Amino acid sequence: MGKSIDDYIDRGLKGTPEIRPSERREYLTQLRERIILALTNGQVMQTKVYAPIVDLMKRYPSSRLYLDGDINYAHLSKYTRIANQHNISFTIVDDKAATTNIGLVLALPTAIDKEDIFVENGEFKRHLR
Repeated sequence: MGKSIDDYIDRGLKGTPEIRPSERREYLTQLRERIILALTNGQVMQTKVYAPIVDLMKRYPSSRLYLDGDINYAHLSKYTRIANQHNISFTIVDDKAATTNIGLVLALPTAIDKEDIFVENGEFKRHLR
């Protein structure tokens, strides 16, 4: 019984413990196992959109888009527009305590365990529209 009281007090003082906090900071609050696609800040800041993201949103209608709030909204808006067109919810993550080079994450609420979530720059440039 003493342990449950100590746990209750710890949660009251420190909050609920977070699972894999460093992974969540890197992937804009998401766990790696839930990610369908991740783009770097530089890729998000390109003037053109990465076209396969539209197909991924169609294939995974229960997905959610997470965008790095440190990136100028002018660069994010092209992806928020696409998300709105496909009824995909999005969140702009503004975590001043952490920095990441990930600018966009498309993720599911449950694990998908996709092996390759990143897009190499050569492939990225072939799919710009």
